Amino acid sequence: MTFPLRLLAHDLRVPENVGSLFRISDALGVERLHLTGRTPIPPHAKIRRLARATEKTVSWRYDGDPGPVLKELGTAGYTLAAVETGADSRDVRSLAEADYDRIAIVVGAEREGLPPDVLERCSMRLRVPMFGLNTSMNVAQAAAIALWEAGRRFYPFAELPSATDP
Repeated sequence: MTFPLRLLAHDLRVPENVGSLFRISDALGVERLHLTGRTPIPPHAKIRRLARATEKTVSWRYDGDPGPVLKELGTAGYTLAAVETGADSRDVRSLAEADYDRIAIVVGAEREGLPPDVLERCSMRLRVPMFGLNTSMNVAQAAAIALWEAGRRFYPFAELPSATDP
């Protein structure tokens, strides 16, 4: 089951993070994972190890330049939401009140973040609230939180089995 939920990962360098994004995409019903820039792609042993075969079942696509992908998503009616720390970023929990029918979460390299040209194309910037000493988290963890918050309006909780069901 998938939802009108996309994930774009730009210039990630760590293959294990990409593997994690495949698993997260599978678990949260992402309809397509977009990998752009220098992001490693399957087949790759480290991606495969963390993806646990989801790189074979999750719909994904690689494009060198994120610009055309972002334009395509915008034209198709996706709200583009960058996960990026900063003064103009809003709490990711605000997605519950945001107005969108389709959403694409956009993440970038942990150290550099997203380049200005990608950020300019996104209509909102999101941050995950941090309560400890650290000011950021792993890109896969942040993507999982943003996807969960974005997808809550799509998930048919009434149809999901409870934790106690066999």
